[in-house]
Amino acid sequence: MDLIYAVFRKHTTSSTKSLQNFECLHEGHTLCSVSSQNIVAFTTTTEIEDISGKTWGSHVYVADLNTPWYSHKVVSNKTGVTALEWDLPGDKLLVADTAGNVQLWSFKDHILNDWVCLGTASFPGEHILGAAFFHNGKKISLVSEKKDNVYYNEKFTHLRFPPSVRYFGGRPMEGCLVISTTGMVGVVIASREGHQGSPQLIITSDSLGSTRHRITAVDICYGKNGHFLVAVSSGSVSLPIQCFRVSVKQGDEKCVIMSQALPSFFLQSSPIKENQYRHVSQLKFVVREDADSLVVAANGDSGCLIEIWELREKPLPIHKLFQPKSHSSQTEPFKTVLWQHQSHFMSSSPVVCITTSKLSITTTMPPPCYVMVALADGSIHCLYRDSLKQVATASLNQAWRQEEAPSSKQQRLGLRISHLDMSWLGCVLVATDTQGQLYLYRLLPISEPGGPMTVPYACTLLEYCLVTGLDWWDLLVSLRPSMMDTVCERFTESFNRQLQQVQQFHYVQFLNIKTSLYRLTVNGQSKAADLTSLLMLHSVATAFKSLLRPSDLSSHDKGPAESLATVMMDSLTDVDKVLFHLEAKEFTVEPSTLQSLQQLIQWVADLALNLLARLPEQRQPGKSSGYELLRDYKALNTLRELLVIIRIWGLLRQSCLPVFVRSAENLDVLALLFRLISRLIQTLEADENLLDECCLLPSQVMIPQLNPPTKIVAVASPALFYQSLPIQLEFGVEPECLHFVPELSPVEGSMQTEQTVDSIRHIYLGKQPLVVKQCCRCGCKAQVQSMTRTAAIRAWDQRWARACRCGGHWRIHRFL
Repeated sequence: MDLIYAVFRKHTTSSTKSLQNFECLHEGHTLCSVSSQNIVAFTTTTEIEDISGKTWGSHVYVADLNTPWYSHKVVSNKTGVTALEWDLPGDKLLVADTAGNVQLWSFKDHILNDWVCLGTASFPGEHILGAAFFHNGKKISLVSEKKDNVYYNEKFTHLRFPPSVRYFGGRPMEGCLVISTTGMVGVVIASREGHQGSPQLIITSDSLGSTRHRITAVDICYGKNGHFLVAVSSGSVSLPIQCFRVSVKQGDEKCVIMSQALPSFFLQSSPIKENQYRHVSQLKFVVREDADSLVVAANGDSGCLIEIWELREKPLPIHKLFQPKSHSSQTEPFKTVLWQHQSHFMSSSPVVCITTSKLSITTTMPPPCYVMVALADGSIHCLYRDSLKQVATASLNQAWRQEEAPSSKQQRLGLRISHLDMSWLGCVLVATDTQGQLYLYRLLPISEPGGPMTVPYACTLLEYCLVTGLDWWDLLVSLRPSMMDTVCERFTESFNRQLQQVQQFHYVQFLNIKTSLYRLTVNGQSKAADLTSLLMLHSVATAFKSLLRPSDLSSHDKGPAESLATVMMDSLTDVDKVLFHLEAKEFTVEPSTLQSLQQLIQWVADLALNLLARLPEQRQPGKSSGYELLRDYKALNTLRELLVIIRIWGLLRQSCLPVFVRSAENLDVLALLFRLISRLIQTLEADENLLDECCLLPSQVMIPQLNPPTKIVAVASPALFYQSLPIQLEFGVEPECLHFVPELSPVEGSMQTEQTVDSIRHIYLGKQPLVVKQCCRCGCKAQVQSMTRTAAIRAWDQRWARACRCGGHWRIHRFL
C-alpha cells in the first residue's frame, strides 16, 4: 500500500505560529468520491486558491486523477455538503447538503472543467445524510468457474439486475434517492425533457419507517430485485442497526415510495461492555451490489470496534403443527433470514471513515473485497473482508519526505484524514484530509491479498474494462515497468482469439488500452505512436466509407466499400487500373463535403509517405518487438483502399487532393504511393528494389512530420517510475518532475515544425494557441470549435466530442 502522490494547497512562507493560525482557517469536514472514469470529486471548506480564509463555506471540485493539480470548481455552497455521489456511467454528480438541497450536475459538452446544473430539488428542514443514484440495470461479472476460458462471452456474463426505477417497457429511469437525519427518504426523478433540453425533476418524499426517528449513520446499496437496501443507526450502541427495503415506482406523473422494515441487530455486547464503545459512527455495505454484508464501526473512550455482519438464512425450530408441509411426507424446516456476526477488528484510535468496494468483479460468493479504515491518528488500514485480517497499513505522516523544512513538517503533522474512497477496479484509494488535500494510495490486488500484481490478473482487469467500458487508469499506475510488454502481448493474444464480430465491436477500445500500456515505458513510445496512427486510420476509413452509397438500392449486401475490397484482392499496382473495375457513380460525394475533408485526406497521404520513408530503417535486423504499423498488412491494405477513394474524389474536386512539395512537377505522388504499398503487401518482405525506391522518396517529396512529440505532464507516464514516492504536488502548479517528452526519431529529411497540431482534425493551430481542448491522459490538443459545418465534418467532430482518441477526458486549456 504505497502513497503515489499527495496534492497540497499553497502554503505561506511565514513563521510557524502564523502558519498554524493560517491553516486552521481552512480545516473542516471534507468529502471525496471517485467516478467509474477515475474523476475525483472532493470538497473543501475554503476555495483552493484562497490564502486568507475569507471564502468559508463548502466548495465542490473535480479533477482527473492523472492530472490532479488541475482542479475545477463545480459549485460553492453556503451550507455544508454532506453527500457527494457519481452515477454509474460517471457522467453526473450529486451534491446534497445540510439544508436539504439536492443538486444534479453534469459535464457541459463533455468538458471536464465546464459543468452545468441539471436541476435542484429541495427538502426544506432536512439534513441529507446519504444518497445514491438509481441503478441502470447493467451488471457484468467475471464467471469465476470460467475465468480461464478463451472467449469473452463465456468468461464474462451479463447478470440479471433489474433497474431501480423503470419506464413502461423496462427502460431504466434516471434519478436518485436520499436519506435525511430525521428518517425521511426522498426521491428525485429526472423524467422527460423540460425547457431548453434540461430534464424535468419529479420530487417525492416519505418516511423511512413507520415513525420518523433520528439517524446519525446511513448507507445505501442495490438489491437484486431492483430495490434499495438502507441500513441506518441512531448513534447509540444500545439501539439496533435497522434495515429497510425501499422500492420506487413511477406511475402517471406520480412517484410512489414503498419502505419495508427488515431484520435488525445489535452489536456484540461483550467487547462493548469491556471497552465502553458507545457511539456507532459508520455503516457501510461490503459491496454496493451485495446486500448481504454490512460493516459497522463504533467509537469509544479506548478506540474503535469494527464488525462485519452477514444476512443468513437459518432454520428455526417451531412446533410441528405450524411447520409447512411439502408434497412428500416429510416436513420442511421453517427458515428465516437474520443478521449473523462474522468477525471484528479493534484499534486503540477512533475510526474516522470506512470505505469498501464499489462492485464485485467476479461472481464468487462472498465477493472478495477490501475494507479500508481511516483512524483519527492518521493511519489507514487495509482489511480483507474474511476475518478482517489486516493486509497493509499506511500513515498520513508519510505524505512528505524527510528533506522537508521542519516548520512545514511540524505543521502537516496536525493534518487529519476526513474521507476515503476507492476506485471502481479497487486498484487505488483516494483520501482527503480536513483541508481538502488529496492523497492517492496504490492498493494490493484483491486476487491475492498481500501479494504483488500478477500478469494474469492485470490482463483479466483489462479485459473487464474492455467489456464494461470502465476506465483502466488506476490499473496502469499499479503495474511495474517490467510487466508492460508481457501484459500487452497476453492481452493482444487473448483479443485476437475472439470471434470476428466481438473484435470489431471492441476494436477502438482495445487500441486505446494497448496504446496506454505502451505509453508508460520509454521504449514503447514509437509503438504507441504507431497504434495511434492505426486508430486514426481505422476511424478515417470508417468515416470515408460511410459517405459512399450504392447506386442500386436492391444490392444492399454489396455496397461500394465491399466492391472496392474485392477489387483490391487482385494484384494491381496501378491505381488508375483499379478505377476501371469500379462504378464511378457509387463513389460520388458532394464537392463541398469533399473540400471539408481535405485535412483528413492530407493526413492519409502523409501517413503513407511516412511509412514508406521509414521502411528501410524498420527492416533493419535487431528491431525491438511490439506493434509496428508497417508489418500490419490489413492496415496497409486499408491505406491502399483510401488512396483509391482519394484518387476518385480528386477527379470530382481537384482542390480536395493532398498537397505535396515535389522535386519534379510531373511526379504523380498518389500513384507512386499506391504502387509502393501494393508491392510491399504482395512481396510480404521488402525486396532490394523496393527499399531503394523508398530511400529515394525523401529526395522526391518533402516528408511532413506525422507525430510531432507532445510534452506529457501526467502521473501515468514513464516519468512516474523515475520518481521517489510519494510525489509532492500542488494545486494549480504543473510539476516539473513529471514532464516527459517522447523521443520519436523523425524520418530522415522530414519537415520539422514547432507548431501545435490539432490531433483530431490534423490542422495547424499556431505555435501557442490561446484556447484549446487538451486531453488529461495523453496531453494532445484540439480546436475547441470547428469552423466548417458540413454534415461529414460534424459527424467527424462528434466522434471525438466525448473523449480524446486515447479515451481520455477533455479539458479547456488557456495559455496565460
